[in-house]
Formats: sequence, C-alpha cells, structure tokens
Amino acid sequence: MSKVVLRGFGWRHAGRRAWAVRDVDLRIDHGERVLLLGPSGAGKSTLLAALAGLLPDDSGEQAGTVEIDGRSPADARDRVGIVFQDPQTQLVMARSGDDVAFGLENRGVPAAEIWPRVGDALDRVGFPYPITRSTAALSGGEAQRLALAGVLALRPGLLLLDEPTANLDPAGADLVRDAITRSRDHDTTLILVEHRVAEALPLVDRVVVLEAGGGIRADGTPEMVFTAYGNRLAEEGVWVPGFRISPRKAAAPPTGPPVARAENVTVDQRVHDVSMTADEGEVLAVTGPNGAGKSTFALVLGGLLAPTGGRVSAFGDQRPPHRWRAATLTSRIGSVFQNPEHQFVTSRVADELAVGPRRLGRSADETAGIVDALLQRLRLEKLAAANPYTLSGGEARRLSVATALATAPRLLVLDEPTFGQDRRTWTELVTLLAALRDEGHAIVAVTHDDDFVQTLADRTVSLGRLSRRPS
Repeated sequence: MSKVVLRGFGWRHAGRRAWAVRDVDLRIDHGERVLLLGPSGAGKSTLLAALAGLLPDDSGEQAGTVEIDGRSPADARDRVGIVFQDPQTQLVMARSGDDVAFGLENRGVPAAEIWPRVGDALDRVGFPYPITRSTAALSGGEAQRLALAGVLALRPGLLLLDEPTANLDPAGADLVRDAITRSRDHDTTLILVEHRVAEALPLVDRVVVLEAGGGIRADGTPEMVFTAYGNRLAEEGVWVPGFRISPRKAAAPPTGPPVARAENVTVDQRVHDVSMTADEGEVLAVTGPNGAGKSTFALVLGGLLAPTGGRVSAFGDQRPPHRWRAATLTSRIGSVFQNPEHQFVTSRVADELAVGPRRLGRSADETAGIVDALLQRLRLEKLAAANPYTLSGGEARRLSVATALATAPRLLVLDEPTFGQDRRTWTELVTLLAALRDEGHAIVAVTHDDDFVQTLADRTVSLGRLSRRPS
C-alpha cells in the first residue's frame, strides 16, 4: 500500500497562462480507494500524471509538493501503476503477452513468476485473445483492457486509473470493475477518475471533487458528498448519480434519399458484412462489443479507409468516398477519431480549427469567423493559443468535434464523441449535435455511451443488425 500527500500542489504546462490544476491539499492514506471527480479541465488527469512522476520539470511549472510514502513521485515509480485515458500510448510490444510481461521484466521479477502473473492479469480483465495476439490488431477497448492487465500484473502499491471503462462495452466494463475490486487482494491504494459515477461508487470509499478554479470542492464518503453537494455539483458539470437527462429526438423523420449507404462492407478480419444507411436529419448510433470493428467501419464510412469487400456510396457520387479528392471529402464528410490526438496537425487550438476552412479556400476573415464561433460554441475560447496535445481528454475531444464542424459537412462520422465530457459539456455537445441534426445534417456516432443513445439516437445499428428506435 502507499500513502499520498499533496501540499499546495499545482501545475502549469509550458506556454500556458492558466494553471491546469492548482492549490490542491490532499492526503490519501494506505489502502484508501478514492474516486476523483471534477468538471472537464479541472486537472484530474494532470494530478494523476504528477503522482505517476510523469510531469518532467522542462514541460511546465510546479507549485507545492507531492509525496508518495515520503518520497517524490520520480523516486517512487516502482510503487505506482497508471492506466492513461489513451491506452495506446502505453503499449510498447508487438504481442499482447509480451506487453504485459515487459513491466515485470523491467522490475526484475523472477522469470518463473512472470508468465503466471501475465496469465492471471489477462484473465482478471477478461482479455479475449491468446498472448500471441498483435497489439496493433486490438480495438481501443481491447487495448484498454491490455493496458490495465499490464499495470495489475505489477501489483502496485498505488493504482491510478484515468477513465478505465470509457471505451469499453458493458460486459468489458463489468470485467474491468471486477478486476479493480479484486485489486484489494494486494492492499492497493486506488485513485480512480471515472465519469460513469454510479457504476464506480461500489469500487471506492471516498470521493474527492476538484474545483475548476483550483483547490478541493468536496471531500468525504460518497453519501456525504452527494447528499451535501449533489445539486451544486451537477450544476457545475460533475456527473452525479440520479440526475436524469431529457431525450432530444428528431422533430420529424427523414424524407429524402440517404446521404450515405454501406452495402455488405468488409475490411479484412476487422469488419464483416455491414450494411446501413445514413439519412439527413437523423442520428444513427453504431453500437456493439469491443473488437467488432466499429472504429474501422467509421473510417470506411468517412472515406479514410478503403473496404476490402462491399461498397460505400454517398451524396450521389459514383465514386466511393475513399477515392474523392481531399477537398471534396473535407467539404462533405467530417470525421472524429476515437483518439482525438491522432487528427491534430498544428501546435495551437485556433490553428487546428483553421486547417479545414483554409483547405477549402475560405478567406482569412471567413476562417477567423468560423474559428471564433467554434471556440465559443465548444467552450474552448480560453484555450485558443494552447497546444492541442496539452489539453485534457474532454477538451481534446471537443476540439476534435470542432475541427469536424469547421467545414460544415452534411455528414458527420463520430467515434465516441462524448468521451471524457463532464455533465455540462456532455449536455452542450449533445445539444449541438441535436441542432445539427435538426438542420438536416446526417450524424453517425460510434458509441458505448448508453446515455447518448437513449438521449439522441433516432436509430441504432449493431454492425448490420438494425434495432428499433430507443424508447
């Protein structure tokens, strides 16, 4: 077990005027299991990175102190395990079993213990493949399970989890939560960042809420925090159990021809015989288990990947989208990747939003107007000069959505569009998508977010299996 003490801790990324997190005084004793909450951008991921010793001096400015068992995080790394929001960033080996074994080998675990611990960790997270499975072939959710297995195999004294179930299907999320519960067997101190609050509460005995402007907003047992602060926390953007979200269904069913159509689409071993249509004025949710090929299908529908079988047609064009010129594709279809950082190409948020309009030949004044409107609409005004790679997960997701909107495409293909959002930004994002739908845009969203499906989707498709409209 490990004890954590922060005194006046703060961190400001290099080149940023605002602090990512500030004035945090916090003590977490051995064996405590803490749910860390706060609005998007409050500094939850930054705080976890600080505890993991992953904020080098040359990448920003620190205030206050951080100690783990009386040592600096850099000196206590052998006691700490972390799973990031983007698990792909911590997979280092070509084969899945080797990836889990990598950390054990680095820690000098006896050879006879390594593979039994690898197998145990993979079983605990419900990893569905043999140890020879290529890490490059894993879906985002599968990679998340593998990254967690790699950390659990180390049996850390302090376990840091940054939204470990965000991209998992319900069955996979249950397995991960069970694995977290069983980490008690190894006397592990836990700090968990999670937006699925109701599901996370059985895993913890304490809730700490970060204030957006700095400091601790609330700290105590789950019952105490949500009883005393629940209404105010919900208003400020924190996900609070029991607060319902009103559906935003389409005003009228679509009447025109489909904007896009997929017919028996196949992509090697990742997508199998998927057929669907995307209609004007409609939100289509694409659901299904991890590894079913949802993200790959989104790339095909967005014209970013050629199918190996079947065909995709859109906007009455005889050519499939993957054969369109870049400017044509950009003006017709906007795509948001599962990992937002994979689509960033500049070093400033405002410049990122300007890329699409400039590619379409918009004037400087037109481009500036588009950028300013999107910054305001998606609560990114204060981050206009920030490097996109220093944003929180929720901020990066909103930026990726904004870049897709910058060229006003009639078809939006979104992969996990609500990932990392607090209650307020989630509601604003859903409201924005509902407005676009009502203006006639077609929206296809790959998602594991059941609230999103129940609130906004007009139809759902589980990789070719059409379901009724959600009630």
